[in-house]
Amino acid sequence: MSTSGIPRPRPTVPPFPPLPSFTGGAGPYTGGDPYADYRAALDLPFAHLPDLADRRAGGTVLAANDDFFADRENLLDPRPARFDPDRFGPKGKVMDGWETRRRRGPAADSPHPADDDHDWALVRLGVPGVIRGVVVDTAHFRGNHPDSISIEATCAPGTPGPGELLSDAVQWTLLVPRSPVGGHAANAFAVHDDRRHTHLRLRQYPDGGIARLRVHGEPLPDAGWLTALGTFDLAALENGGRVEDASDLFFSPPLNSIRPGRSRRMDEGWETRRRRDKGHDWVRYRLTGQAVLRAVEIDTGCYRGNAAGWASLSVLDATTGADPAGPAAGWTEALPRTPLQPDTVHRFVLPATPTATHVRIDIHPDGGIARLRVHGSLTEEGERALRAAAGD
Repeated sequence: MSTSGIPRPRPTVPPFPPLPSFTGGAGPYTGGDPYADYRAALDLPFAHLPDLADRRAGGTVLAANDDFFADRENLLDPRPARFDPDRFGPKGKVMDGWETRRRRGPAADSPHPADDDHDWALVRLGVPGVIRGVVVDTAHFRGNHPDSISIEATCAPGTPGPGELLSDAVQWTLLVPRSPVGGHAANAFAVHDDRRHTHLRLRQYPDGGIARLRVHGEPLPDAGWLTALGTFDLAALENGGRVEDASDLFFSPPLNSIRPGRSRRMDEGWETRRRRDKGHDWVRYRLTGQAVLRAVEIDTGCYRGNAAGWASLSVLDATTGADPAGPAAGWTEALPRTPLQPDTVHRFVLPATPTATHVRIDIHPDGGIARLRVHGSLTEEGERALRAAAGD
């Protein structure tokens, strides 16, 4: 563990085990639960990492060369792909994904597409970062999925448009070489590259449909932008905050508590099961970097009869060498146990301005927290370490 600025060294490639491979089409849909014969790899080694392309964090599909049958924007829908066997439109079966028309060869005596013919989509990540794995999900595309895919990435400053990204001046890095994929399956690929990326180019050969694209990785924000802001939310996903661990993930994941915006529904926050013992629940977060903390917001939005009753906040500076997960880490209470109201944004100016790399919220005894915001500023060492991690 680094003890300089932030407990995050420049990312290194983790030793992921081989992942299951799915090839070929799935059987035709015969009725009932369309996911009954869905092929998925369980316990992917990178599945706990946030989806950097999530539309809720600002991810978008900037362009595609073709989306004749189904819109490219469906690729980043955070919900599982849906299937309605009776829904047809003027162009044919309506699918929840990105689907292109069938490619053809140049003439009657050569009707098949060339080996390198393909369709493509450009994706801007909502949260730039280091990509650890991707899932190319062909749910419900049983005989109309691509034969193979490849994925490239680049790190581009600002907000370039499709024309700029497709110019010869842009350097693309191959993250996933051309690889076969199966229909109606979650095709997972580990990524072995430790650089920061902002955009992806997904290619499918020669044509077909992909329901969803998930891009799991470690957020790595723009240090210059955050320094210019001065004070910002150090726990926010888009600013490089991370959930490291939690006591309970029963109803909804704690990652929800650092997503952009406010919750619109109960399942968009973090909610635990009802405790029947004398314990309590908690989440541990890693902040953007070493920072001076000034204020905290605890939002119980949409939790009315199941909001947490009380909450406290503790902080830790791991640059001292303390292990945040260790039993003797040396946490310091920054906000004492405080009652919470249902469906309310609670704002607290911290009585001191602690320096920390991690925070832990403890809720008593259980319940729901929609959002946690931790406002502060990077220290000089925190900014230096963040720039080093991004390769600046």
